[in-house]
Amino acid sequence: MSPSRLCVCGMLALAAAAPLRAADAELDEVVVTATLVDTPLLKLPASVTVLDAVALGQAGSSHFGDVLAEVPNLGFAGGTSRPRYFQIRGIGELEQYEGAPNPSVGFLIDDIDFSGIAMPAALFDMAQAEILRGPQGTAYGANAIAGLVSLRSQAPHPGFEAHGEAQVGDHGTWGGGLVLNGAVGAESAARLAVNRFVSDGYRRNAFLGRSDTNGFDENLARLRFTSRLTELLTANLTALYSDADNGYDAWAIDNSRVTQSDRPGRDAQVSKALSLRLDQVLPGGMALRSISTFAHASMDYSFDGDWGNDLFWGANGPYDFFEDIQRTRRNFTQELRLSGGDDALRWVMGGYGLRMDERYDFLDLYNGDVYRELDSTYRALTLAGYAQADLPLRESLALSAGVRVERRAAHYRDSNALRSAPVDRMIGGHLSLSWQIREGYSGYAALTRGYKAGGINPTAQQIPDRLRSFDPEFVWNLETGLATRSADGRFDTRSSLFYMRRQQQQVSSSVQEDLQDPLTFVLLTNNAARGENFGVESQLGFRPMPALRLGASIALLKARFLEYTLENRNLAGRDAPHAPNHQVGLSAQWNSPAGWFARIEAQAVDGFFFSASHDERAPSRRLVNLRLGWERERWQATIYARNLLDERYAVRGFFFANEPPDWIPKRYTQNGDPRQVGARISFRL
Repeated sequence: MSPSRLCVCGMLALAAAAPLRAADAELDEVVVTATLVDTPLLKLPASVTVLDAVALGQAGSSHFGDVLAEVPNLGFAGGTSRPRYFQIRGIGELEQYEGAPNPSVGFLIDDIDFSGIAMPAALFDMAQAEILRGPQGTAYGANAIAGLVSLRSQAPHPGFEAHGEAQVGDHGTWGGGLVLNGAVGAESAARLAVNRFVSDGYRRNAFLGRSDTNGFDENLARLRFTSRLTELLTANLTALYSDADNGYDAWAIDNSRVTQSDRPGRDAQVSKALSLRLDQVLPGGMALRSISTFAHASMDYSFDGDWGNDLFWGANGPYDFFEDIQRTRRNFTQELRLSGGDDALRWVMGGYGLRMDERYDFLDLYNGDVYRELDSTYRALTLAGYAQADLPLRESLALSAGVRVERRAAHYRDSNALRSAPVDRMIGGHLSLSWQIREGYSGYAALTRGYKAGGINPTAQQIPDRLRSFDPEFVWNLETGLATRSADGRFDTRSSLFYMRRQQQQVSSSVQEDLQDPLTFVLLTNNAARGENFGVESQLGFRPMPALRLGASIALLKARFLEYTLENRNLAGRDAPHAPNHQVGLSAQWNSPAGWFARIEAQAVDGFFFSASHDERAPSRRLVNLRLGWERERWQATIYARNLLDERYAVRGFFFANEPPDWIPKRYTQNGDPRQVGARISFRL
């Protein structure tokens, strides 16, 4: 799609967003908290989607990966048991088999940084998910060049609350959760949520005669505590424990959901995390916020690399390849944020520090022997300072400006005697203008700059020196948008039109030095000289009658390389990987006064390239989810079907030689999940 055609589509979407006039009524206001200043959704000068607790629980959703279809221009790359490599507007990681962590999409759970390792993102007792699209250069810096996902769990309150749920379904699915909430003394409250989810993983291993080799076994416990320590000081503490012991057996030589592996893999992560937020009211209308977090994650990721067994390979054997990756990551963050001002000027300034340590142990076994191994350590210290000023120019017009200066000093060493100590200095920020057209109508225009640190490509297999390291990436983003909301809540819209120019664009690719040896296939990151991403995002909600709400979303995207050569292939003008040109979503929710309800969701996603290293594409897909149920004041019963039409679609793909004796490169894909049917009952005391 040409820029001119896309611009026309964007302007039409913005024009169509104007709602019908409605009578005045008091409505609950949605507030976005994943910014430096908590801001009402209607007034935020950015492209954002907010999913509340009801939306997060639709159609059998158990994990954040189940609700991605609700968000325009948000996607993911498979290759793991749960989505954790996300793309926003076509920017994001595809995997991290080797190398230091360097995410493009930030992922926070109750202020705790789980970027690139979002396994604990269970939706049970989650209050809100906020997805901010575009560079978050002022607030979050290097980890959010594409955007940010922030999950916020339900907060404690003084009243007593106890509720739970139980779930059962096909594919061996079962689980449930329990919440207890109440006062702790006169000025404190606590909330405990525990949850478990089990399923066979929607695959069948024909060789082992099992259906659980790709299964889920996930446990989560979260304790939140809030206390008013003094009249001017409030504390909020979150403690999280997550144990996901999932299998990983998702690949088959014939690209089916029936595997032949004799050594199924594992995708496990044990996470322990704490966050402490302190809010102090200071004299002169100022406020000081301190956010301290700690996270420790132990991960085991392994897979059967030949996807077969001795009987399967027969005379073409012996061929037995197994890969195992052990990772341990520790994050410490500290942020101090001072804010103040008055009606003439509001300001925020602060400092941020991140200490990250990761140990990475990589092992390949070939026919029972060690083929290659790599042990590495990575340590990075990030220090940043930022400031933001919000200036009302007139009653209906406001200007916001912000800047962030960041320094990342990293140290890497591995068992192949590779040593690296890169230091990156980066600057980002924003300049935005927002205006109130009239009650319920607001618009904005913004120029933002984001950045991402450079890095290295450590690998157990030799690669050319020119591909050993890659440089920082910078993105300029220009966008404009319109948000509307009718007074009675019957009609609401959010639309944006954006253009992004990428400099020193970081690209995930691969190299196979010897086509006769699949073990020489390695994944790496390098830089394209320039790239551009432009498109439209629009969301619409309409309630034609009290019992019925309709929703629609559309995302148009063109993400392409402008200058990029990879292994003698000129990719200038080609689409970036995992960047579909369009995504369309439709939904209808019906609630009767008698307690019956129904919801249907449909999503269409365009095909996309799997990688920059080859031209294989995922076909387009169309998915339908259905939810039916009945609820009373204290309980709810639901039956659901995800992927109702049992659509077969691909979420990850490679092109390489993996089959003896000819070793001919072929396309291999990981399929998305098939139809899942189940029931859920929840109750509240």
